[in-house]
Amino acid sequence: MMKLALFAGDGIGTEVSSEAVSVLKFVLDENGAAYEIEEGLVGGASYDEYKNPITEKALKLAKESDAVIFGAVGGPKWESLPIALRPEKALLTLRYELGLYANLRPAKIYDELIDASPLKKEIVSGTDMMIVRELTGGIYFGQPRGVFDMEDGQKKGVNTLVYTTNEIKRIAKIAFEIARKRRKRVLSVDKANVLESTELWRQVVAAVSKDYPDVELSNMYVDNCSMQLIRQPKSFDVIVTTNMFGDILSDESSMVAGSIGMLPSASLNGKKGMYEPIHGSAPDIAGQNKANPLAAILSVAMMLRYSFDMDNLAAAIEKAVERVIKKGYRTLDIYSNSAGTKLIGTKEMGKAVISELKDVEARA
Repeated sequence: MMKLALFAGDGIGTEVSSEAVSVLKFVLDENGAAYEIEEGLVGGASYDEYKNPITEKALKLAKESDAVIFGAVGGPKWESLPIALRPEKALLTLRYELGLYANLRPAKIYDELIDASPLKKEIVSGTDMMIVRELTGGIYFGQPRGVFDMEDGQKKGVNTLVYTTNEIKRIAKIAFEIARKRRKRVLSVDKANVLESTELWRQVVAAVSKDYPDVELSNMYVDNCSMQLIRQPKSFDVIVTTNMFGDILSDESSMVAGSIGMLPSASLNGKKGMYEPIHGSAPDIAGQNKANPLAAILSVAMMLRYSFDMDNLAAAIEKAVERVIKKGYRTLDIYSNSAGTKLIGTKEMGKAVISELKDVEARA
């Protein structure tokens, strides 16, 4: 029995998650898989109900599940809250409590969506990269942290960037293993010229690379990498980097791919994983049937692949998404007024993916 937790969250998180779960249920039912999906509240929705962005009940559900499907959290409504009570605290808590140390963020450009990228066609064509982001260490979790009073009456804000050898080793191994199934190239991104913690990062990644002689390792400073992602994105295969750098670079890569609404992610601790689109809650379009659900749908495909080894079902969903795009169906974020394209809503996009899956079943 496959036990899944669903935390749709806030804003468009509820809308895109609904479509992703519909697609997931279809492929599981068609293949006779036994599963159970239990929904819980997190983020702003949880704060409104319980004055807490994530309750012990929700955390217990996540820990007892085989995988977590996550939507999005946050919005202006809750921005005035103390940091510990903001919706985003739920996401960080889940990552930390579940030990989800490896975040996988693929960025692939579909030929039919090249016009949706702000970059020139000849630059983005052929882009297909995987960003492997360390997720439970670094400056987002390091201690000490906080805002402190100083003796002269001023205040001091402190965040600490910390990495240990073992934290770096385990994320590096993930990157090299993934690279072996791709084009056998790993780029380690750091700021070793000014940050001692990432000097250690570079040293440890180099040591791990000796166990993978078939994979080419190179290094790049994060500022140069941010430039090269725009200059020549197709040159990248697997990028492994720190928590904060990965956060920034993966969002940059979304623009290379045309829209943040196209990019899924997986956060892993072995087979245990949480799967979510990398976009936010987009409160400005929430409830308007405008959000792109494809990143959420592709996230459940990643779940089938990485948590349950159902590569065939994952591939079926991915191919269905490709066919929908080839047929010209577009949500607002990827729409261009060109021949053969049709503007549709969130629900219609989910139905289109299921229709493609049904079509494959009928042909089979």
